[in-house]
Amino acid sequence: MEILTPDELKEKYTDPWITPYHEILTVTDTDEEKIELIEYHPCPIGSDWMITQYKQTSPLITDAKRDGNKHTYYVNKGKTELNLKPSYQAAGIQEASIEEDEIRIVHAGLAGAGVGAAFCRGKADGVIRIELLDKGGGSKVGRAAIITPKLKKVIIGLDDTDIPTEGATWTLANNIANEIQEEKGYHYLEHITCQLYPNNPNKTKNCVSIILVFAVKEEEKEDLISSVKSKLKEKTLSENTAFVVYEKLEIPEAVQQYGLEAKKSMKYLDEAKRIAEENNIRVEYVTGEGGLIGALAAIGLYNKPEEYAKVYYEE
Repeated sequence: MEILTPDELKEKYTDPWITPYHEILTVTDTDEEKIELIEYHPCPIGSDWMITQYKQTSPLITDAKRDGNKHTYYVNKGKTELNLKPSYQAAGIQEASIEEDEIRIVHAGLAGAGVGAAFCRGKADGVIRIELLDKGGGSKVGRAAIITPKLKKVIIGLDDTDIPTEGATWTLANNIANEIQEEKGYHYLEHITCQLYPNNPNKTKNCVSIILVFAVKEEEKEDLISSVKSKLKEKTLSENTAFVVYEKLEIPEAVQQYGLEAKKSMKYLDEAKRIAEENNIRVEYVTGEGGLIGALAAIGLYNKPEEYAKVYYEE
C-alpha cells in the first residue's frame, strides 16, 4: 500500500490516461450514520455510466444522482465485498467510515473504472490523502481509499426579502451565498427555487422561496449562520425576512408534507412555528416573522426535485 497526498500522486503518476476529478467532498450530519459523497467529475456533464455502475454494484449505496458533472452518492457506513463483473458491475464503493475529523471511502473498479477509483479521484481538490491499495488500468482491478475532511451539511430555507417595487429573493440569496463562499471558503453546494401557492394574496409576485445548501466543518456552522443573518439584515428590503436552518441529511416527514401543502394552499404562521419546533428546525428572524412560512416550506421540498418548480392549478 502506498499512502500519498494529491501533490505526491500528481508528481509520481503522470500517465496520459489519468484525468483528475475537480473536487471531492464528504458530508454527514450529527448522527454520523450516513455519508453524502459529492464528486465533481472531470468531464463536462459528468458520467451517467458511473452513477449506474455504482448503484448496481455496491449495497452500501442507497441512491445516486448526477447534476451536470456533480455526482452525489448516498452511502451507509460499513464494509462489503464487491462482486465486480465487466460491464455489469464494474465499479463501486467497498467501504465507508467516519474516523474523527476524516471520512474514508474505499473505491474499487475494473479497468478504466479502477483508474478512476484511485488515480483520478486521488488528484482531486478536497482530498487529504490516498491509500493506493491496487493499481488499476488495462483489465486489472484498481482500489484505493480516498480520505477527505468530515464536513457537516447545513440546509437553509429563506423567504421574503423583496417588495412589490423592487428586489428579487433568488438573486439576493445567491449573491449572499457566493459572497460567503468567497470570504470564508465555505462550500456553497446548492441553490433551489421553490414554487409555492400562486394564489397567495400576500405574495410579492411569483411566490417562491429559496433553499441554500452549504458544507462546512462542525466549528464553522455558527459562523455560517451568523454570516447569512447579517448579510440578509444588511441587504433585505422587506420587513418580514426570515430563514430556517436544518442540519440532518433526511427531512422529517411532517416537514415534507408541509412543503407540499404550501404549494397548493394557504399556510399561516402558527402552524409554521409549531412544525418548526416539533421537528427541531432552527428559526432565525431577520426583520420579521412572515418569511418563516415560505422558508419552512422550502426545507420540506428539499430532495424533491420533481416538486421544486411544479405549479398546481386550482380547478
